[in-house]
Amino acid sequence: MEAAIEQLDQLEQFEQSRGYAGAVGEADPLTQTEPDTNTGTTVLERPAEEEQAQRSDNGDADRFAHYVSRERIEESRLTGRPVVALCGKVWVPKRNPADYPICPECKRIYAEYGGAQF
Repeated sequence: MEAAIEQLDQLEQFEQSRGYAGAVGEADPLTQTEPDTNTGTTVLERPAEEEQAQRSDNGDADRFAHYVSRERIEESRLTGRPVVALCGKVWVPKRNPADYPICPECKRIYAEYGGAQF
């Protein structure tokens, strides 16, 4: 117990030598958690901004059926992860591709590869 009292005394002497006013246990002005009312600063609230998804294809890619490997389509149906078409469109397949015309970009890329399996 005496050792603890001696340590407190040493701490008090150290604080006084460094210019800290007050005894141990009093609030240190440099570490106060309450804001200083004399600074004149306030918190500014930002107005809520609605972010709209930016599309580079203007929705045109949604009107076509795209080329993706069957394995990827099956995996996407099981996991819900998106797939990437030959033209670069990324989406989660949910519609019947037979109801849409084939994407011209996918068709061109597929023809360049000579109908190779992807």
